[in-house]
Amino acid sequence: MDASQVLKQYFGYDSFRKGQSDIIEAILQGQDALAIMPTGAGKSVCYQVPAMLLSGITIVISPLISLMQDQVKSLNEAGINAAYINSTLSEQQMYKALDYAAQGKYKIIYVAPERLETMSFMTFAQKADISMVTIDEAHCISQWGQDFRPSYLKIVDFIDSLPERPVVSAFTATATSEVKTDIECILKLKSPKLVVTGFDRKNLYYSVEHLSGKKKDAYIAAYIKEHMDESGIIYCATRKNVDKLYDEFSSLGISVTKYHAGLDNETRKQNQDDFIYDRVQVVIATNAFGMGIDKSNVRYVIHYNMPQSMENYYQEAGRAGRDGGESQCILLFSAQDVIIDKFLLDSKEFEGVEDEDRSVIRERDLHRLHTMEMYCKTTECLRNYILSYFGEKTGEPCGNCGNCNNEYEQIDMTADAK
Repeated sequence: MDASQVLKQYFGYDSFRKGQSDIIEAILQGQDALAIMPTGAGKSVCYQVPAMLLSGITIVISPLISLMQDQVKSLNEAGINAAYINSTLSEQQMYKALDYAAQGKYKIIYVAPERLETMSFMTFAQKADISMVTIDEAHCISQWGQDFRPSYLKIVDFIDSLPERPVVSAFTATATSEVKTDIECILKLKSPKLVVTGFDRKNLYYSVEHLSGKKKDAYIAAYIKEHMDESGIIYCATRKNVDKLYDEFSSLGISVTKYHAGLDNETRKQNQDDFIYDRVQVVIATNAFGMGIDKSNVRYVIHYNMPQSMENYYQEAGRAGRDGGESQCILLFSAQDVIIDKFLLDSKEFEGVEDEDRSVIRERDLHRLHTMEMYCKTTECLRNYILSYFGEKTGEPCGNCGNCNNEYEQIDMTADAK
């Protein structure tokens, strides 16, 4: 069986998307790989297909429990034996999963980075036939990244401790040039095959509306009513805003659900499924929602508050239009958003981070926040602003974003400034 046959038999696709076959080919030839592919570009296929063709087990390191569970469920439904090892399992369940893995019953095992250091996992890994270690959300390894996790730094020690070095592949949706370099260096990738599929999603229309308070609520309510037959996501910075909008829109008879970390697991899962399977039209959520959500027909993503970084915005807005259809990415901006984001950054927890590193990370967080604020205030082409942030060369304004379609009047303020 070759890669194309695996793709067809297990995933139901006739052909690979841009960049996928390059990565898969490199992995199958024993080469390390680093792929920077936007949300919806099909990153998981790039390691799941070769995992089926490599002789041993593929270990996928992922920071998100819900994403692991969803991926394993999908793989098992597709006829691929997979399991996950994370904090949701009891000790007995974990030993059972590792025992089955040792017997070769699983081709793919998802594991949280914190588990790599546990004695039970180390014992299993020393004896297992591991063909590949895949690092998902690889930007988490870099202090330049928007979501640095100290536990990711342990991955290198884990790989070094294995009797034989497997192929190492790393994937992320968002990486600036500093983050890309960090991933390569920290993971000690050996002459990796680098694939960057580009950040331009031509079917997405970006716009920024300057609104505050109740005007935001009214704007969204009117927008949803104008697009009643379309699926949409409303992102809020806080749970309080999610609850407020949910109550408000429910009372207006809008088909809506909500998602945030304050809800219990069962409710979250139910609400997520209601949205995915089109039982409700709109989900109002914090950024806890969306990782690994494979819903292709989201026609709009509206941000009620400004996100803390361009990386977050690009990833969240990118959940629109995964089917290639025209979709809207609207950011509602007010000066109050910057204050909320600064407060959230101040209350960010730095577990396992050295004191001197904290100030460096905080500085970079504030720099990213400033860049995000400038996106909301610029009069230049929004698409070009995003592309240049991620290090892509830009040409003429796109002619298809909120700023390109707005007319700005230039006024000479020299006398006033003096």
